[in-house]
Amino acid sequence: MRLRNSADIRTLLFVGLYFAVTVVAWVTFGTVHLGWSVLLLALTCVLSFLGAVATHNTVHCPVFRERWANRVFQVVLSLTYGSPVSSFVPGHNLSHHKHTQSPRDVMRTTKVRHNSNLLNMLEFVPRVALAIMKNDKVYMGAMRGTHQAWYRQFRIEQTVVFGVTAVLFLLDWQKTLLYWIVPHLYAAWGIIGMNYLQHDGCDIEHPYNHSRNFVGKWVNFITYNNGYHGIHHRIPGAHWSLLPKLHAEKIAPYIDPRLDVPSFPVYLFQTFVWPGTRQMYDGSPVILPPEQPDENWIPRPEETPEDLGAMAPTGPGVVEAEARLYA
Repeated sequence: MRLRNSADIRTLLFVGLYFAVTVVAWVTFGTVHLGWSVLLLALTCVLSFLGAVATHNTVHCPVFRERWANRVFQVVLSLTYGSPVSSFVPGHNLSHHKHTQSPRDVMRTTKVRHNSNLLNMLEFVPRVALAIMKNDKVYMGAMRGTHQAWYRQFRIEQTVVFGVTAVLFLLDWQKTLLYWIVPHLYAAWGIIGMNYLQHDGCDIEHPYNHSRNFVGKWVNFITYNNGYHGIHHRIPGAHWSLLPKLHAEKIAPYIDPRLDVPSFPVYLFQTFVWPGTRQMYDGSPVILPPEQPDENWIPRPEETPEDLGAMAPTGPGVVEAEARLYA
């Protein structure tokens, strides 16, 4: 099992930490001070969310050189996130990336229409989650007979997640709800909710102002540079370790500086607490298009990969080589 990029040691460490903290929380529940149990729950939620972020990275740029290793890792990641990794492909890669903010994007932020960002977020996540599940069901049916390798991988991941969850419920349903289900729900809420933060109030027609970037060092350290969203949309296959450099070269000189947000916590306060009102990045009112239902986008078989994508050439100097590739 050879890493394509040494930076993914961080990915493996965070994934390992998720399982370690989950085990500690499970074993110590009821034997330690309530404060420690709450702290472990919070840490498990954060690490589960980071598993969802790692899932996002994996469906764009696989971690290992060997296909079999990536398929095993997808199963492991599915347990951190609580959903099959392969199900990320239709809703994110093939809907959101290819049809950003259009009626074919099941995650478009224009689905919610309140003036309050807090009300929008409360509605956005469950509404989009239901649309994703509906979209996934149609996609799975379409791929069952046309891309069996991909469909088989999805079923393996799904079976493992459901099987482990069932076993844990049999062992202790209370611990399972607290340390397994709640963190996975938090992870799903976080990864879906980020779409609202990164796109709402942006100019989808503009070549650079279509995405909001969070450029703080700490938030990008723990989220694998996923704050650099504009360059990710431009070059979705670029490894996450390259995003700050690529953003500085290809996005920062041309984007409106108000879309490069230096502090994620400050942005959250301003967006959801004070003033908390929905607006464009330049302060002007958001003008929403007419409400439209989701449009079918299910691709023809020849447009859909059989798995998560071809392996890119790797080896010593992979970061420099990929940087030259995207120059």
